[in-house]
Amino acid sequence: MEPLIIFIIFLAALFLLFRGAKQRHEAGLPGGRIIYSDTSQWGKVERPLYDPKLDITGRPDYLIEDGQAIIPVEVKSGRTPSAPYDSHIFQLAAYCLLVERALGTRPAYGVIKYPQRTFAVDYTPALESALLDLLADIRRHERKSDVERSHNQRNLCVGCGYHEACDQSLLGSR
Repeated sequence: MEPLIIFIIFLAALFLLFRGAKQRHEAGLPGGRIIYSDTSQWGKVERPLYDPKLDITGRPDYLIEDGQAIIPVEVKSGRTPSAPYDSHIFQLAAYCLLVERALGTRPAYGVIKYPQRTFAVDYTPALESALLDLLADIRRHERKSDVERSHNQRNLCVGCGYHEACDQSLLGSR
């Protein structure tokens, strides 16, 4: 091959390498190989993870393989809190549980990426136990026909998909 063609191919490869590294950095991904992505930005969207025993399904934004470890990553676009929200921690814990059950390897931690900050959340036995308790509580409430509102925050009602049918909505009369 001509030296000029080899040089052009080399420059193109460098460009693609740096572009990929920049995208990874902007997405807040840790080092390692992306083995799963729920965003069309990195290719086709993968099938969700599923655990038939608990009957839960989830799609982490990314799964990163780093050696033998698999790290779930959840990217949030809202405002950046000083600490991760409990609901986001439990969502990430569910992804850790699904990785362990569906892929056979227990993550030591997962990552929540907000626009201004990234948090690594340890997947401890205590967090797993709290998640399983929460899932059991949700299952108990699913079977009830009358569930009391669990908050006094109007903004939560605004974001709820059931506020129009809810007789406890804080948004006023329906």
